[in-house]
Amino acid sequence: MIIDVHNHPLWYGYSPERLVKNMEENSIDKTWLLSWECPADEYDPTLLSSFPGAPTGPIPLSAALPFLEKYPDKFLLGYAPDPRRPDAIDRLSFAISLYGVRVYGELKLRMMLDNPDALQMYRFCAEKGLPVLVHIDYELPTGVRYPRPNWWYGGGIEAFERAVKASPETIFIGHGPGFWAHISGDDQFAKLYYPEGKVQEKGKLPEMLRKYPNLSCDLSGYSGYNALNRDPDFGRDFLLEFQERLLFGRDYFDDRLYKLLLSFSLPEEVLLKILSQNALRLVPC
Repeated sequence: MIIDVHNHPLWYGYSPERLVKNMEENSIDKTWLLSWECPADEYDPTLLSSFPGAPTGPIPLSAALPFLEKYPDKFLLGYAPDPRRPDAIDRLSFAISLYGVRVYGELKLRMMLDNPDALQMYRFCAEKGLPVLVHIDYELPTGVRYPRPNWWYGGGIEAFERAVKASPETIFIGHGPGFWAHISGDDQFAKLYYPEGKVQEKGKLPEMLRKYPNLSCDLSGYSGYNALNRDPDFGRDFLLEFQERLLFGRDYFDDRLYKLLLSFSLPEEVLLKILSQNALRLVPC
């Protein structure tokens, strides 16, 4: 069984039918279909071209509902209303009861992840059994001036660690370039979206995984792929050490990560954990 824990409705124009066909072609049994809701001034408007047909940007929960309605056995809903909104917990509670939302994600805001309103939301998610999937990006020297030099999200790994520590009953799932860059103890997280070269010791991410049992990792996107592939020997050791905490995901429609995982010649029981069993433990379905 393979579970993709990170994909989106209408992403690059994928309709329900097209996404299910792609899942079948890649032997994926179920997909976590995530929203991304944030204020209009907190996302790059040029990204909207990647979501043709979405009624409001970037990815509202309403965009996912037709997918679930047509293929209820294929999709599991993720929804993350902005915790800074005074009605955020009510909105999530309603979505849980009405639509069966199972994941709080994707949380991708220009907000420190230990914002007091966010901490209150995380504790509510713990009560409801929802893991919290967060995206982290750093401000980098991109050379772009308009509409904004860089779109940072989450406030960095320190803000995320404070949130994880403050909410020990909440399951957190880290994702994004600003998360995976910390697999290494170097300073490339502040310079490159996708760091290069051998992984250095004392990376913040392995340190946090050893310290916080409520932290797991979403391997999706190029950031997860790159973190494992930049130093394959370290990548294999990382997969073995943290085999209980790693989740297969794509955040796209290819099989790049799957092929990389196979190339590590992992024991079958380790591969099965990453492909589905860890996801099933967090969100039974």
